[in-house]
Amino acid sequence: MTQRTDIRRVPDPFRAFRILDGCCCIGGGTEGYRRAFGPACHITGVDIEPQPDYRGDDFHQGDVIEYIRAHGPGFDFIHVSPPCQGEGAPTKGTNAARNARLGRTYPRLIAPVREALEATGRPYVMENVAGSEVRKDIRLCGEQFGLGVLMHRYFELGRWNSPQPVHPTHRGRVRGWRHGTFYDGPYVAAYGKGGGKATVEEICTAKGIDWSTDHFRLREALPPAYTEWIGLAYLASLTPSLGVAA
Repeated sequence: MTQRTDIRRVPDPFRAFRILDGCCCIGGGTEGYRRAFGPACHITGVDIEPQPDYRGDDFHQGDVIEYIRAHGPGFDFIHVSPPCQGEGAPTKGTNAARNARLGRTYPRLIAPVREALEATGRPYVMENVAGSEVRKDIRLCGEQFGLGVLMHRYFELGRWNSPQPVHPTHRGRVRGWRHGTFYDGPYVAAYGKGGGKATVEEICTAKGIDWSTDHFRLREALPPAYTEWIGLAYLASLTPSLGVAA
């Protein structure tokens, strides 16, 4: 009897563990995976927009679905954060009416991204907002990590699983104006401008990001603590795959 590790899933200590971060923005997610997997991992970011502040090892500007179809099977783990503008709150109520009036349209990428991810045969994560079509396998919140943002995000886990962590009670409100009333609180609003929303410096502090001063991209970026948790959860999930074979 010899002990065997499943090389399709378990990180190989003799080569870099290859991670793809799709729709990577400045690499908030990339930084979290770096912390989880350590310096031996190699992370490639893909984004439709140029990302001069990207945090990873390689960057490819282009369509994420095309890139996954062409190169996805060559990675050990894939993360994608499809644009959220076409999901959740921006597509509902007064937001939907305003977008229609202004002729704004946003892509709905979750289903085609999922199809491309499934075709790779690799373990993956797809992240998005409440109200989106991602499967709600994991919900993370800034309060779980002592951050200055709430920023609830949902994660669909493909070809692996992990138990949902406990969601802690919030300590107060998000600072800012709501319907003519100003509320103070321990969290900042890391989206938009004005109305008491967070400055560049406040977003950096609240999310734990120190390598960019781009206000828009800071607003879009995931806090690294989220993907550090996801990465460690994935590594923990590999333990049952270690077994004994003849």
